Amino acid sequence: MSNISVAVLGAGMVGVAAALALQKKGFQVTLLDRRAPGEETSYGNAGVIARSSLMPFNNPSLFGNLPTLLKNQSASFRYRPQFLLHNVGWATKFLANARASVFRETTTALDSLIRLSMSEHAQLLRASGAAHRMRDNGYLMAYRQAAALGGAALARERMAHFGVSTEVLERDHIRQLEPALNPIFERALWIKDTWSVDNPGAVVKAYAELFRKQGGQILQARLKTLEPLAGSRWRVVGDAGGAVEADRVVVALGPWSRNFMATLGVHVPMAYERGYHMHFAPPAACNISRPIYDTAGAYVMTPMEQGLRVSSGVELTDLDAPPNPLQLDLAEAAARQAIDMGERLEPTPWLGRRPTLPDSRPIIGAMPGKRNLWLAFGHQHIGFSTGPGTGAILAALMNGEAPPVDAAPFRAERFLKA
Repeated sequence: MSNISVAVLGAGMVGVAAALALQKKGFQVTLLDRRAPGEETSYGNAGVIARSSLMPFNNPSLFGNLPTLLKNQSASFRYRPQFLLHNVGWATKFLANARASVFRETTTALDSLIRLSMSEHAQLLRASGAAHRMRDNGYLMAYRQAAALGGAALARERMAHFGVSTEVLERDHIRQLEPALNPIFERALWIKDTWSVDNPGAVVKAYAELFRKQGGQILQARLKTLEPLAGSRWRVVGDAGGAVEADRVVVALGPWSRNFMATLGVHVPMAYERGYHMHFAPPAACNISRPIYDTAGAYVMTPMEQGLRVSSGVELTDLDAPPNPLQLDLAEAAARQAIDMGERLEPTPWLGRRPTLPDSRPIIGAMPGKRNLWLAFGHQHIGFSTGPGTGAILAALMNGEAPPVDAAPFRAERFLKA
């Protein structure tokens, strides 16, 4: 066993998966976060592990949609003008990376990361005893108007290019697959090689428990900053005065990575795509068997252990701006047209934050100019899907090995300098 100690900061899917992958390589790993594993962003997603997630929001079709999006009235996208004014650099780069050449590079990189992650997920689900939570019956992108399917031509071309298995469904076939749905969808695209889980937070906890059983240490602490020590080691400092020393550190704090890296004098060009969800209690005869994305209603509904989860679109605003339930209210109204959802099960909506870099790819690799500091953040909407692949890449790089897929598209030097 290696005597090299690693502190992994962040206990979401990305951090837990990185801790497991490093542990497998023989590193002595401590996992730290302010909350227990799987209780932040990784808890509230739609639970989808999808090959189709290779399509970034900033793709070439974004330019044609900008006039509508900028009106700030869409259920799929809302923004706070002051946030964009304060983050003009990020917004400009985000638009620049929607051009075709970068889009092709991004989809290629994300496809490799997603395929690697699905293989890693399969192993971890079995090893952690969480395989019973996984469904392999795919994911439906539903269209209320048949003509709207034509607007997905670019996504379908990219999915076909990478061999993603899909099938176009007519209204009758949709009802055969999901009889609880009202007949409001004329077409659907069935993404067949997609998995989903009934409780993403519980999956992260199962992975974390596997890490602990294998000798890993999990500490709960509110993290403040890092201090360099002799020999290129680090001290992780908490705001209550506690500290952990380690030979190497991995920052996997998701949307909180930007503020944490700022304590080291590093500016991370990150924005926060916030989103909301609510659970509902549909009648037993009115549930669905897989996630469904209503493209016109701009929500995803997923059958979960806690109830039917309805997740909203993107809210572009500050990390800790006050909650704004408008998008979720619009999503609920649209979802009630599609299915009998029953009553809300929580008094207030859940709010999560998705960390997005200008090219919609995560950073996975070494921090330039800071020895033994490694980064794994910026996974936008797909951290739950791509955490295990991220861990596999990072562990190989930190162990001096060739990564299982090309890691160059994820290098920190895209945005961060020494």
